[in-house]
Amino acid sequence: AELAATLYDASLDQFYPHGFPSLRGLFARDRTSLYAVFVNRALGFSTFGRRWNVPPSFAVRSYPRFPEAVWRSLAGFEYLEEDILMMRAAPVPADQGAVAEEMAVGEEKAAPVDEDAAGEKKTKAAAPDLAAVQARKNLNETAFFFPHLLADRDGSVSLEFAMPEALTAWRFLGLAHTRDLASGALEATAVTQKDLMVQPNPPRFLREGDVLEFSVKVTNMTSADIQGAVRLTFTDPATEKARDAELGNRDNKKDFSIPAKQSRSLSWRLQVPEGLEVVAFKAVAATDKHSDGEEGWLPILSRRLFVQESVPLWISGQGQKTFSLDKLAGSDGSRTLVHQGLTLQMTSNPAWYAVQALPYLMEFPYECSEQVFNRLYANSLARHIALSDPKIRRVFELWKGTSALDSNLEKNEDLKSVLLQESPWVREAQSESQAKKRVGLLFDDNRLEAEIKSAYRKLEDMMERGAWPWFPGGRPDRYISLYIVTGFGRLKNMGVATVPQDLALTALPGLDAWALENYQDLVRRKVLDRNNLGTTAALYLYGRSFFLKDNPIPEEARKAVDYYLDQAKAHWLKLGYRQSQGHLALALNRFGFPAEAQKIMRSLKERSLADEEMGRYWAEQEFSWWWYLAPIETQALMIEAFDEVMNDAAAVEECKVWLLKQKQTRDWKTTKATADAVYGLLRRGADLLASEALVEVRLGGDKVEPEKAEAGTGYYEKRYAGAEVKPSMGRVTVVKSDKGIAWGGLHWRYLEDIAAVTPHAQNPLKLKKAVFVRRSTKKGPVIEPVSGPLEVGDAVVVRIELRSDRDMEYVHMRDHRGSGLEPVNVLSGYKHQDGLWYYEATRDTATHFFIDFLPKGTYVFEYSLKVVHRGTYHNGLAHIECMYAPEFNGHSESMKLEAK
Repeated sequence: AELAATLYDASLDQFYPHGFPSLRGLFARDRTSLYAVFVNRALGFSTFGRRWNVPPSFAVRSYPRFPEAVWRSLAGFEYLEEDILMMRAAPVPADQGAVAEEMAVGEEKAAPVDEDAAGEKKTKAAAPDLAAVQARKNLNETAFFFPHLLADRDGSVSLEFAMPEALTAWRFLGLAHTRDLASGALEATAVTQKDLMVQPNPPRFLREGDVLEFSVKVTNMTSADIQGAVRLTFTDPATEKARDAELGNRDNKKDFSIPAKQSRSLSWRLQVPEGLEVVAFKAVAATDKHSDGEEGWLPILSRRLFVQESVPLWISGQGQKTFSLDKLAGSDGSRTLVHQGLTLQMTSNPAWYAVQALPYLMEFPYECSEQVFNRLYANSLARHIALSDPKIRRVFELWKGTSALDSNLEKNEDLKSVLLQESPWVREAQSESQAKKRVGLLFDDNRLEAEIKSAYRKLEDMMERGAWPWFPGGRPDRYISLYIVTGFGRLKNMGVATVPQDLALTALPGLDAWALENYQDLVRRKVLDRNNLGTTAALYLYGRSFFLKDNPIPEEARKAVDYYLDQAKAHWLKLGYRQSQGHLALALNRFGFPAEAQKIMRSLKERSLADEEMGRYWAEQEFSWWWYLAPIETQALMIEAFDEVMNDAAAVEECKVWLLKQKQTRDWKTTKATADAVYGLLRRGADLLASEALVEVRLGGDKVEPEKAEAGTGYYEKRYAGAEVKPSMGRVTVVKSDKGIAWGGLHWRYLEDIAAVTPHAQNPLKLKKAVFVRRSTKKGPVIEPVSGPLEVGDAVVVRIELRSDRDMEYVHMRDHRGSGLEPVNVLSGYKHQDGLWYYEATRDTATHFFIDFLPKGTYVFEYSLKVVHRGTYHNGLAHIECMYAPEFNGHSESMKLEAK
């Protein structure tokens, strides 16, 4: 037989229960009226979970339990009547704490003899020798996990391991099976305890300036009262030099008297000084007969926090802008602040980020007709843009082997408060970098030609009776056909001559017939006078308008098309989707109704907002899985409509600014969104890519001289060491000599006393942190703002209010914790609150929140802590940043807490 066995601290089950499969569930074979499925439940795989109509003859072979001899010999355990496994004493080295001390329990020490005044002899208890107590230090929560153990001929299995020295209950699990699928399981409990037990309750960490009570519980497991002494000491783990005096632990020894089967807690008040990084603690206790001890390490955090504050820099069009990082400008007013560094970053021509996105447009993983076309569309568009200007090829060649093609998530690691490896976005960063670094494929004519021809042939093979199904072999789908024909029309409109239009022309009669069928159905139902305008009808008019010159509307379908055009004129405002309204405007303009088209566009412009930094956008940004609500594609269509219908160059440029600003803090998720965005940004030529002028930046009046600028984007950075940073550098002037948008950031890093840190309010990301205490009242539990001392055991609720003035992705928020507080939730996982999904991870000093997508708005986070130590300590500050663009960050202030 083969055995898998584990032994772990049973208290872990309080956080998340653990177990092996049951005896009957290890191996099973379904014999059902449906079909038979082999199920290996030990690995958690099941393709058919329920047994239907199991015949009476169905039986599971099982091995109910190992023989008692196996139990008794198993790794030194002794099987007792009360079903508890206890460790048998065995000769082990003295430094293996719990087991070695177990041997000494119950041994009587020779007591000195004294005489009283009458000459009678009486026994005097020996003073406990605390210096001789051996402290336990191996406190691992798992003793072993052996997945591959073989039984001998008589079924015996021997396990050898070093037992951890924690005083706790241990859970043993065993799972065995044979070659013929017989199975069996073992479960038992082992307890490691002593007659006298010392159990320190250290905090996870200390912070300089904290005043905290360190408690030690001493337990008497004997049936008699005991007296003795306990001592708590602190040392430098590197030099073993005593640190009690620095921590204010001068009276480190306390006497105790504990009744039988009871425990007492003793506390030492510590004052944490500056300059210590880590201390080792050791708590030992002894009576005349028994002794115990435990030791460990305790990290000490600096009361000076490393803080980073940034101010985003931006400028749109030719001119000059001034920015101020006020706290840096006034930093000479703090005696405790120490500059750590200053970094200026500037991207002179972000339009090239759109070109960097081209390698996304390579392949789709699925073979449905719409995605086969998107593969054709994306590769054709990428090839057209990449080959339209030799400058693009030259810049790509200069990018090779540089950081220009690294993921935005991987860049600027030193400006971020959490390493990429500690976030859930490692894979996203790797895939983005890999996509960018495949730029060479954009210029591989053989690959592009083969990919385009392959996609075209697949579309040709899937077409049936002039229409496409969703998946090969399915029924023809008119919407899918309309979607594909519209895409062919856009390629035609952009001048992509490498893709033939034959398939689109073949599908046009079917689409016209579909429009006619819908019209005739409305006639039969006598509802022509109603509003029958929908998103699909708007898409049909837009898609059909690309082919009016070469393929006019056939006479039999003219009534239907005219009806829908009249519907567009009359009911366009009731069709409340901007993308559909843009479709109608472009269609009406191409069908010969420019006045009505301009009316729609004037309305769209009136409903939009124009911001110098963010460009032109719409407050009611639509987010949905529906194609007509996709924000990036909708904005690209707005660029096309303002350009073609209104010839409004200013609005076009403003819409492009918004589209580029989305790329600053976000990742264009789909290849379709990327293709449409690149089309919108670079349509009517690649003028945005023409400029090579660098944006000029002055810090405190001094011009920054770039040492090296990245080709294309004009990105450069300048770093200043802490000693070079001056308050005057908080005044920033940005000068741009040509059109277009540019952006960057000024990042200031400094050390400051935790009590002196104030909130960072000069950033689009703003945090406000408050602490509440949960109280029980006659009306039920309520939370109240902390306004006085707390008590040990109080439930504390941390509330963080987050405000963002724009959409962002890959946002990391970290909330520090006070040394006397413990998190209630220790399990990491995804959560949903206020329409926002995020991953919450609890660590020793802070709770982390990882937000994949943060829409513009205000959000409130709450989580619970428990007061476990008396003292006075800061609860720490909350910090947030966009890892895609670290110039967007913010933090709160810290609040001092007192627990009595």
